[in-house]
Amino acid sequence: MAIKETIKKYIPKFLLDFYFFCWALLGAVVFGFPGLGRRSLGEGGGSLKIIGVTGTSGKSTTVDFITRILEDAQNKVASISTIRFKVGDKEWENKYKMSMPGRFVIQRFLRQAVNAGCKYVVLEVTSEGIRQFRHKFINFDCAVFTNLTPEHIESHGSFENYKNEKLKLFRATKNIHVINRDDKNSKNFLDIPAIKKITFGLEDTRSPGFNLSLIGDFNILNALAAILVAKEYGVSFEICKKALEEAKTIPGRMEVIAESPVKVIVDYAHTPEQLEAVYKTFIAGKMVCVLGSCGGGRDKWKRPVLGEIAKKYCNQIIITNEDPYDEDPMEIINEVAESAGPGAQRILDRKEAIETAIKLAKTGEVVIITGKGSEPWMCLKNGQKIPWDDRQIARNALKSNIIK
Repeated sequence: MAIKETIKKYIPKFLLDFYFFCWALLGAVVFGFPGLGRRSLGEGGGSLKIIGVTGTSGKSTTVDFITRILEDAQNKVASISTIRFKVGDKEWENKYKMSMPGRFVIQRFLRQAVNAGCKYVVLEVTSEGIRQFRHKFINFDCAVFTNLTPEHIESHGSFENYKNEKLKLFRATKNIHVINRDDKNSKNFLDIPAIKKITFGLEDTRSPGFNLSLIGDFNILNALAAILVAKEYGVSFEICKKALEEAKTIPGRMEVIAESPVKVIVDYAHTPEQLEAVYKTFIAGKMVCVLGSCGGGRDKWKRPVLGEIAKKYCNQIIITNEDPYDEDPMEIINEVAESAGPGAQRILDRKEAIETAIKLAKTGEVVIITGKGSEPWMCLKNGQKIPWDDRQIARNALKSNIIK
């Protein structure tokens, strides 16, 4: 990681851009430009419709919702999210620790989708991915904007730069734009020309009439985005409703690990807005919260803010390790803990932190474990990765009769 950051720091931007573009072009050439939307010769007619979902929060869930709905409408669908890869009935875990993987991975995936006869591809599109030209040579038919809050600021240099990377997806998508009008940055996205622009917001929930099993008002917005996308491709509301109501869980996204003797939730939330949205779903003062930071070497400004939010909502706080990369993990923990109040515990071992939270929780309380969701790795210094799963650790703690 340190070598990469040094290279980025000292090589001029135009040379980096040229390097990223050449890799994107090479990947597209090697796999026969599958992202341009053409079917392979054996498929005959039609075109591959590619849907890109961008924003700060809700991307993976929205990708999942769109995929479920299109599949329920008897379409063959491929998708990539932070959580998984999917081509028709075949799916596998995303172990790259990248929501939008590298150019060769994406182009190979698109070739698989074309060869499998998929009609739709749904992609999670990130600011870092766009900055590194991973979206190039992909003909997006529809772009979806979920929301925008500060993230990756140190990487992009400013919030405006971060936003501008997101806007590039919409500038590259000429047909359909689906935009969350409730977000204060929506005007920037609405200003970009498109053949069709569609907006959604919480006000729309007065009329649709569907019941989500998934917790959180933010998931209603994700569902509305998915419904509007599906509608543009001729899917009825009845099919949308059925697909959404059958979605009982999404890995690591407000995932309920246990209902009793205490409720245990694992969520990916790692920005202040995400964390507060998760906490607001439950009763303040009835939560035992396990959190860290968003990882070493990035967005350090978040650390005291995350601590303040936890102090506001949680009756017991445990701050722990979370992908420290090349930073001292205890220093990260201390930076979060400084604003979390004197009662916040600092436990370096994340497994121990989760077990302690479950042990401390009383009947009627909720244990909320945030930051990693369903991520399969813990990232340490010098590029070292160890297998990880917050959910399984929580399940094992519950089975071990830690709760009396």
